[in-house]
Amino acid sequence: MQNQSVTTIEEVIKKMQKHKIKPDVKLIKRVYKFAEEKHEGQVRISGEKYITHPLEVANIVAELGLDNAAVCAAILHDVVEDTPVTHEDIVNLFGEEIAEIVAGVTKLRKNTIWN
Repeated sequence: MQNQSVTTIEEVIKKMQKHKIKPDVKLIKRVYKFAEEKHEGQVRISGEKYITHPLEVANIVAELGLDNAAVCAAILHDVVEDTPVTHEDIVNLFGEEIAEIVAGVTKLRKNTIWN
């Protein structure tokens, strides 16, 4: 897995533009920086930085042509589960819509075989 190219936040933003979604670049980069800081020091079983998975999920969401809130939630989807960050923190920092999408993904995980 180490030989795979890693998606960047700039690639996610370009993919949104390609699909005619006007990215809120300032918000997306702020969300990314926050998630990257919160996952600092965490690594996947593969040895990759933890943030690589949320970025890949955001890339898929952008490819689907989804909006800024969905892309931001994709970047944040592991933060509440795998760091001390709370739902309320996400609401206060990034708004109710993004926080609710993150919460929805968390609920999906708890109620499926994805555990």
